[in-house]
Amino acid sequence: MNIYIVRHTAVGVNGVCYGQTDVPLKDTFESEAEIVKQNLKGLQFDAVFSSPLSRAKRLAEYCGFTDIRLHDRLKELHFGDWEMQEWDKIDMEEWDKDWISTPAPNGESFKQMYNRIASFLDELKESDYSSVIIFAHGGVINCFRVYFGETDLKGAFDRMAEYGEIFEFET
Repeated sequence: MNIYIVRHTAVGVNGVCYGQTDVPLKDTFESEAEIVKQNLKGLQFDAVFSSPLSRAKRLAEYCGFTDIRLHDRLKELHFGDWEMQEWDKIDMEEWDKDWISTPAPNGESFKQMYNRIASFLDELKESDYSSVIIFAHGGVINCFRVYFGETDLKGAFDRMAEYGEIFEFET
């Protein structure tokens, strides 16, 4: 199976931790989304999946997909009490010691996020699809990279996906 995953376009907030908060997109959405749409031109998919957060779902709709299957497991990392707080005002001392296993206060750890993404991919691999596309987030893409052996958990954030970037994985 070919699995394509697309990161949403640029968001309209800066300097804040937004994780699972449904934040607006930049005014450049249409021009960014058009590039993604053109890059997908000619590809066929058996199924379309998306995070339910509007920044991912809106891109899927712009690209012409209508039968979009929304999955909570495809959401970005849940930062709990840190959501919508300015990054430079968050005390991350404990989290920085072991961000893989330590959850944000009232949120989740990267390992917990990875486990929910891995369970989604395990189920997807059991399907009869030959090609699917997923619209999601940078952290989700990093989990895909770990799942498919491109990196390990510690190296997951060594490279962040660009807004609108498309990745392809094969099972």
